[in-house]
Parts: sequence; structure tokens; C-alpha cells
Amino acid sequence: MDKQKFNELWNKYKDVIPYVFWGVMTTLVNIASYWLCNSVFKWAIMPSTIIAQFLSIIFAYLTNRKWVFHSQASTFEEYVHEIASFFAARIGTALLDMAIMFIFAEQMHLNSMIIKILANVVVVVVNYVASKFWIFKSKDDKQQ
Repeated sequence: MDKQKFNELWNKYKDVIPYVFWGVMTTLVNIASYWLCNSVFKWAIMPSTIIAQFLSIIFAYLTNRKWVFHSQASTFEEYVHEIASFFAARIGTALLDMAIMFIFAEQMHLNSMIIKILANVVVVVVNYVASKFWIFKSKDDKQQ
């Protein structure tokens, strides 16, 4: 692949590529945290899910703001809005994750690790859309 073609592809997918990488890392934090709480510490499904979500939300905010969406927040008000928007969206998808875990793992007694992985796929897609078009929207996009 020549350099021009590589640059074209990079420019086209410059948000998606790092999001996928950091999304995978966030998913690993979520799943590993869940496994540790549920399998090692023997905590119930829902408390394990809540702890895993909390840890992965913190990790995702730090990585997404810096390396995925290159946050342009520069004032206190912009930071507060960004953080509040991020946590609101992530709490929403955490509730989605908890609902999936409750219905399919807790109530239907399906394998909780498989359900956790499938729930994360849904959550990653919803989180990307929220981050791209709402939370980390560039200042240029906001003025349009």
C-alpha cells in the first residue's frame, strides 16, 4: 500500500481505528473486572456488573477524550459539559448492560460471561455514536 492510499484510509477512519483499539481495551477492563468480581470474589452478577461498569467508564473517559476524539475542551464550563455528557451517556449504556445481564444471565440463567461479551458489543456501538455525535463533537461541528 502506498503512502497516499494509507493517508486517505487513515483520514477516513481516523476516529474509528483508535476507538476500536480503546474500545477493545475498555471492554477488556469491563470483562476482566466482571470476571474478577464474579468468579474470584464470588460476588453476585449485578454488583459485579456495576463495579465493572464503573471501572470501564473511568478508563473510557480518560482514553476517549485524549486519544480518540482529541477533546478541544479548554474552559471549565466545557470540561464540565463534556464530563457530564460522557457520564450521562455511559450511565445510560451501563443501565442497558445491566438490563441485558439481568434479563439473560440473572433471570434466564444463560452463561453470564457469554452474555457479558454480547452486551459489550451492543454497548460499544451505542457509546461510539454518543461520543462521536454528542459528547466530543468538535467546536467546528457545534457552530454549524
